[in-house]
Amino acid sequence: MDKIKLIEKNIEKVIIGKNSVVKNILKGILAGGHILIEDIPGIGKTTLVKALAKSLNLSYSRIQFTPDLLPSDILGISIYNQKEMNFEFRKGPIFANIVLADEINRTSPKTQAALLEAMEEKQVSEGNNIYELKKPFFVMATQNPIEYEGTFNLPEAQLDRFMIKIKIGYPSFEDEITILKNFKVDVPLEKLEAVASIDDVLMLQEITRRVKVSEEIYKYIVKIVKETRDSKLFTLGASPRASIALMRISQATAILKGRDYVIPEDVKENAGIVLAHRLILSSYARGQGSNASEALQIMVSTVEPPRLDG
Repeated sequence: MDKIKLIEKNIEKVIIGKNSVVKNILKGILAGGHILIEDIPGIGKTTLVKALAKSLNLSYSRIQFTPDLLPSDILGISIYNQKEMNFEFRKGPIFANIVLADEINRTSPKTQAALLEAMEEKQVSEGNNIYELKKPFFVMATQNPIEYEGTFNLPEAQLDRFMIKIKIGYPSFEDEITILKNFKVDVPLEKLEAVASIDDVLMLQEITRRVKVSEEIYKYIVKIVKETRDSKLFTLGASPRASIALMRISQATAILKGRDYVIPEDVKENAGIVLAHRLILSSYARGQGSNASEALQIMVSTVEPPRLDG
């Protein structure tokens, strides 16, 4: 679709040479899911999220996760109003369309858990009151690789709420030269203009949900997810939430490729970014020297894709 291409090209004015990464981000937006971006510092994680928010003209807030961050610093807090003689809820930075949870694994699991209700229910509970979050709502979290000092493992319940997990990676030699030239005088992000609106995003999400999924594709998705639960490569398999995520991302992929129906390749190519971060390797797989992505790739190759008529 023309609007999606326009958004993609706009983001690529800032994020150089990472078309596949930009496409994966757009898949998550179309599918209405939260996104976890893991990579080393300085690679462009925060810039990517800011470029997305600017391109879509969505409200944006950034939360820097630190060891002393409290749940109230994210969600908000009730303050007593002496004049009115009652408590007033002061909304926290979670109340935005795109929330950048920067270096999310540098804070304690207790504070990380403050995001669980917001990510799943799109609401914040405070006492007897419930506050609805704006639509669309996305948590775009960045994290450093877990072997870095001062990091905490994200709880499984939280990892499961991220629809996809992606990496950016170093730029190529030529792309890094282009980056230097672009940043020589100006900061490209500051000149980026909006090319879409909230209404556009909601419309594209609705179109994505209408993408056709055949009975054979449903079965293929469930077979892959069920295999993660039965395989000797994993001690923790993927949840039904993961099945839904894989379907939604496959629908978004079909849209990006100009189709209104899902094919097996849409499912297979996205299994890694949707499922790998939800799985826990078995001692057998670790003994083979595999990581979750490699083990998953091996496992998916054993599941026979369907042949679709027509």
